[in-house]
Amino acid sequence: MEGTERSLRLPLWAALIFAAGAGAVLDAAFPDRGWWFLAPVGVGLMLVALIGRGPWTGLLVGLVGGLSFWLIHIWWLTLYLGPVPWLALAVLQTLFFGAGLALTAVVLRVGPRVWPTPLGRLGMVPVVVAGLWTLREALSAVWPYGGFAWGRVALSQSEGPFNSLAAWVGLSGLSFLLVWLGALGVQLLREPALGRGLRGGIAAASVALLLVIPAWPTVQSGTTRLAAVQGASDAGLFARFSPGQILDDHVSGTLPLIGEDVDFVVWPENASDIDPTRSDDAARVADTISREMDAPLITGTITRRDGKYYNSSLLWKAGEGAVAVYDKVHPVPFAEYMPDRAFWRPFAPELIDLVSRDYAIGTQSNVFDIGGVLAGIAICFDIADDQLVHEMIDGNAEIILAQTNNADFGRTDESVQQLAIARLRAIEAGRTVVNISTVGSSAIITPDGRTIDSIPTWQPGSMVQSVPLSDTVTPAMAFGRALEWFVSGIGLAGLAFCLGGVVTSRPSPARERVPGVDRRVGAVR
Repeated sequence: MEGTERSLRLPLWAALIFAAGAGAVLDAAFPDRGWWFLAPVGVGLMLVALIGRGPWTGLLVGLVGGLSFWLIHIWWLTLYLGPVPWLALAVLQTLFFGAGLALTAVVLRVGPRVWPTPLGRLGMVPVVVAGLWTLREALSAVWPYGGFAWGRVALSQSEGPFNSLAAWVGLSGLSFLLVWLGALGVQLLREPALGRGLRGGIAAASVALLLVIPAWPTVQSGTTRLAAVQGASDAGLFARFSPGQILDDHVSGTLPLIGEDVDFVVWPENASDIDPTRSDDAARVADTISREMDAPLITGTITRRDGKYYNSSLLWKAGEGAVAVYDKVHPVPFAEYMPDRAFWRPFAPELIDLVSRDYAIGTQSNVFDIGGVLAGIAICFDIADDQLVHEMIDGNAEIILAQTNNADFGRTDESVQQLAIARLRAIEAGRTVVNISTVGSSAIITPDGRTIDSIPTWQPGSMVQSVPLSDTVTPAMAFGRALEWFVSGIGLAGLAFCLGGVVTSRPSPARERVPGVDRRVGAVR
């Protein structure tokens, strides 16, 4: 194996170039390209760049690969906000990425000695590598400031054949399995003694094993007929519009539906740019829509209560007003509120001052009872938060309404990346997801991941559909986040074994004086 290791190890300069290319390959697996099969390939290429590296050079390789991935993946952030927020977020995520690959480099280098048999190496090294990757994704998804749950490897699979696994193992579990495939492929390259045919068979069997797992059977508990309206309103941060214009756009999109027999109407985040709980005129408009449609209206707006602003979703009934309110639990830091404003302002005062008001964090239940239909409510970034999705299902939600406003990101990849998250949530939770945006991408997705209706981006339109409800609890929802911590724990335990192997294999001073003893054994640079 040592000869193979030397042949696979790249010079540092080549490893850095290799890692940069791997970051681009990994991004291509995500929408809008959506070449899902490149996810394990990109991961594998990243791991090849780490072969033979110690933690410090592994950190450097990880930083280059991570920066390549993140600069491409969130390029959409530059459209209205410019390069500073884009670079800041990319660098933050790259630090997580680099730290994760630094630890992975230790496992790739020491693991083959800790598990010295071919079966041990193939059985343990890929699992530990995948566990560490999953741990890094889990931590960056929740910290700092609530985390950034974008860019998880699982999110590349929304329309690929592995997407049904989300119902069994959740998004973190799906990331684990994809990284495991990539790591297994790399470890097979390091085992030439097994023969080309056997190694190819192991690789093919591993892919086949994941593909033959059947989709989780979602049992339909009923149906509901709904109308979802996209106003095609430029409701972006720097958009110029007169007060009430966005509300008028969604009214215009709803009026042609009068006479449709629906159970409720859903508008996007910020669809009512005037708060009907504080404006009589906006309240009359909401009343009119609810009365004429003979159905409740779920609309997004900005509310103000007790001196605090909230990004809210209202369940509005004609003559009764807002009978339920959900305030966004996961407002976006540096966009919807400014954490530690005094600390960050000196770095970019003009950008920091753009966030002129801070939205408070909501505390209400994210499930609405809409005439007996229990609907989970997610406002924009909420759909990326694992905990909030689990809370919906714990609250017996039968359908998920994902209201969003993507106008700030134009026609970039952001909206299709968010739609990919919504699609995987439908599969993971076993629920129909209505992803309704001010400008797109808007779609209705069934629990098996199919799109049954959609609206072209930046075009006004509506979706009127009878959709399945379900009270099925998928394994992913039943296990909660326990699986995430289980595989992360395997990664940490494996890392601990490898670090222990470094210490125990390091020669003593007396031994170093013995002629013929290689002083480099077990050394990790």
